[in-house]
Amino acid sequence: MTVSETALPGVRLIDLDVHEDDRGAFTELWNARDHGHHGLDTTFVQDNLSRSREGVLRGLHFQNPRPQGKLISVLKGEVYDVVVDVRAEADTFGAWAGHALSAENARQLYVPEGYAHGFAVTSGEALFHYKCTDFYHPEADQTLRWDDPSLGIDWPVEDPVLSDKDATAPTLDEMPREALRFDDVR
Repeated sequence: MTVSETALPGVRLIDLDVHEDDRGAFTELWNARDHGHHGLDTTFVQDNLSRSREGVLRGLHFQNPRPQGKLISVLKGEVYDVVVDVRAEADTFGAWAGHALSAENARQLYVPEGYAHGFAVTSGEALFHYKCTDFYHPEADQTLRWDDPSLGIDWPVEDPVLSDKDATAPTLDEMPREALRFDDVR
């Protein structure tokens, strides 16, 4: 496993070891000891799996209060994964980074608390798995507009398939400031 820092503090790109032979392949998606050696000594409490078709865009989502960290893996297909720093007090507030994650490249992304997250499916179908550091709390659910012009995210899909929630979300400037304060986040 190789863990790389990204331009966003705490966001890490993880290239997993894939062991292949004539039978197929084996990969450890989570190992508390090995991930912990790379600074990911996190406790996860919930696993989620979504299946989406090509052109679907989900996000940009986060929770506050009760923020969630996420360890993301793609089990089938490919996505373009985007992380946005929504911590109003951070030097990188409003900065974003995008990464191609796929079953083929066996790459994970760790998204710490205080970041909005979304992805667009760039293959025929994708199975998207993520481990969370806190439970889902509907009252804390926040959504940031996926095409916020102030962010300038270069999504690789035109005319994406969106939920009503994602299509009508506020921009970063329209978000209530209290939704962007993360007092308990490092």
